[in-house]
Amino acid sequence: MDPLFIVGLFIILFAVVTLFKAVRIIPQARARNVERLGRYHRTLKPGLNFVIPYIDRVYPMIDLREQVVSFRPQPVITEDNLVVEIDTVLYFQVTDPRAAAYEIANYIQAVEQLTVTTLRNVVGSMDLEKTLTSRDTINSQLRGVLDEATGKWGIRVNRVEIKAIDPPKTIKDAMEKQMRAERDKRAAILTAEGQRQSQILTAEGDKQSRILRAEGQRSAAILEAEGQSRAIDQVFQAVHRNDPDPKLLAYQYLQVLPQLAQGQGNTFWVIPSEVTSALQGVSKAFTEALPRSEATRDEAPVGAETDADVARASEAAAEAVADAQEAERPKGPRQLTQAAQDPSPFPSTAAHEPSEADR
Repeated sequence: MDPLFIVGLFIILFAVVTLFKAVRIIPQARARNVERLGRYHRTLKPGLNFVIPYIDRVYPMIDLREQVVSFRPQPVITEDNLVVEIDTVLYFQVTDPRAAAYEIANYIQAVEQLTVTTLRNVVGSMDLEKTLTSRDTINSQLRGVLDEATGKWGIRVNRVEIKAIDPPKTIKDAMEKQMRAERDKRAAILTAEGQRQSQILTAEGDKQSRILRAEGQRSAAILEAEGQSRAIDQVFQAVHRNDPDPKLLAYQYLQVLPQLAQGQGNTFWVIPSEVTSALQGVSKAFTEALPRSEATRDEAPVGAETDADVARASEAAAEAVADAQEAERPKGPRQLTQAAQDPSPFPSTAAHEPSEADR
């Protein structure tokens, strides 16, 4: 093979490689740093760029888009000496490719370590309960510290989020018991409120029913009293209008006497003195001849019939007295003692003294 041909082929190949090295196409939202003879020269922008081969050195691409980095859970000690594991998520963006390449060796690792240290400082000043309920406060404090520290690295921290806070298992069990106790407490309070409301409504209903019942009883008593008053008034007017004689009153008085002796605890009964006059009035009412009416006034009396009527009246009076004594006898040792020297058929007073057996 001709040596000139080999040299020409080598020159052509070298020219093609040099041309490829001189042309750099940068995608959108990307950047590449260029060093010329070991010093930073410029940053290649998105699009077509030309460099001097073998003099300019082009570094790897740097992503200018917002990036999301999730760090592994880190153990953090709270103010009340409890170890919790906190899992964080960081959102950042490279704003200066030159600073990101020359101010820090590995900006992702630097951001991770800075996040861990800042998180321990922030959570170390809080207890567990405040840590669990103050995620927004922790996020804002982390973002402020990280943004200030990473500014000179050409990195802007947009957001820091706490993905999970895992307390120890014993603390989880205690928290579950506390939540269960709180729920039981709220359930008991709601049950007590319901029972109280039910009792209040029941009492109100009972009160209203008693009031209505009392008003009904009052109205009934008033109506009953008015009815009794009218009945008594009518009876009183009827009695006075008919002008009853003492004989009728004496008979009514004798009808009440057996009711006085019907008490179970009556062992001593004193017959009032009015009984004698009442019995005499009843006897006289049955023995005396009744006044004749105008229709029978002209008829002549028959002697035999008059004597028979008088005898029957006497027998009726004697039977009435016997019935009164018989009604008293089963209730106890009550008797109507009759004095032998009293000419009237009934004594004025009678009393029964308890015997030795009764005492």
